[in-house]
Parts: sequence; C-alpha cells; structure tokens
Amino acid sequence: MTPRAVTVADVTGREDVFTLDTHGFQFLRHASVETDFTDEDRIKTVYYPEAERLYKQITGATRVVIFNHQIRRGPANWHSLGERNTEHRGPLHKAHVDQSYDGAVMMARHHLGAEADGLLDGRRFQIINLWRPIETVRKDPLAVADGKTVAEEDLVAGAIIYPRHRAETWTIKPNPAHRWYYKNRQRPDEPLLIKCFDSDESVVRRAAHCAFRDPEMDDMEHRQSIDIRALVFH
Repeated sequence: MTPRAVTVADVTGREDVFTLDTHGFQFLRHASVETDFTDEDRIKTVYYPEAERLYKQITGATRVVIFNHQIRRGPANWHSLGERNTEHRGPLHKAHVDQSYDGAVMMARHHLGAEADGLLDGRRFQIINLWRPIETVRKDPLAVADGKTVAEEDLVAGAIIYPRHRAETWTIKPNPAHRWYYKNRQRPDEPLLIKCFDSDESVVRRAAHCAFRDPEMDDMEHRQSIDIRALVFH
C-alpha cells in the first residue's frame, strides 16, 4: 500500500470529548499496577483481571472475555525481519479494523466454543481493544479515526486463514473525509479503548486505527505498547 500524508489532530486537553459510542474510541486515565509487561504469567494473572474490571466499569458490561494480547517493542519494518519476526513485533502503519462484522462473530465462536450460541442470542456484543503505552510514546504514535467519518464503502474485507480457524478484518480505503486523532506523548496511565465491533447498529460500530510516522520523531526509541482484545457482553 502507498503511504499517504494525512492530518492527525492532537486530542490533548479535550480527551473527554471522545466516547466509544459516538466516535468508536475513548481515552482514559488509569494507572496499571503492572508496569514492565515482561512476564507473560503476570500479564495474564494480574493485568487481565485488572483490564476486565476496567472494561466493565467503562462499558457497563456484564461479562468480558479477554482472548489475547500483543506487545509491541520492535521497529516498524518488523514484518520483513524473516522467521520469528513476531518476537520483534512493532507498530502497524496500515489503517485497519481488527475484525469485520462477520469476522467479529467468527472470533466469538472460535473463542467461546459451545457457549457462543447462548451469548450471541441477540444481546449486545462488542469487541474492544485496550491499548496502553508501556513507556511514553514519541515514535510511531497510535492514531484512531472517528468512526462517523469512515463510511461503510471505505471498508475492505480481507480473510486471514489460521491452522484452526478463519478470521476476517477490514483495511481502509483512503478518503479525505476521514478525521484522525492521537494523544501526543501518550503515557502509560493514558490508555485508549478502541471499538472493533458493536452489534448495536444505533451507535458507531468500529474505529479504524494504525500507527503513523512523525518525521520529527524518527530518531527516537521504538514505541513500546500492549493491547488487549476482549469480547464484551451486555
């Protein structure tokens, strides 16, 4: 894909304006008890329960199923590093949504198994990412698009075939109508909720997102972040 120059507005000072249902994302103020994110067991036994409580507090959900997490500490060209490149996972500069509408249901059925039918019974169901810097972000900050400005026709579905299941995501066609936002020098206590899917069609249902290059920050250390993905039921 060809890189494009776009305007990304800094939300500093007006973080509270943006909400999950109106824009598809929401900036929070929340300090985690976990700070290093180097111990996989501690991430799952300490950070996951903390994240689950935060999801419920912000969304009012009755059940949260965290199904994976990713840590990014590497360079933006990590895809070209050959075998075992996920050990050096870095930021993604391609605008995307993690799940398409169909892909969200696929993901729920894959992770819930026999429980899926009972939970996908007409109640409100979301997939929401909790994205948190591990260190203050300078290089490759994360941008999110106001979901109201990204039309359905700007979404392009793409299948991902895994050994045991199939997934489907969206990439985003560029459009000058899109409005992009980020938090300058985002800190670990300033996590971001990003909605990837919502079964409620009366609200914004998804937010495209990606890292972006700020030429003034090219010499800075690689960005460090963790994002958690969760099925959220109401």
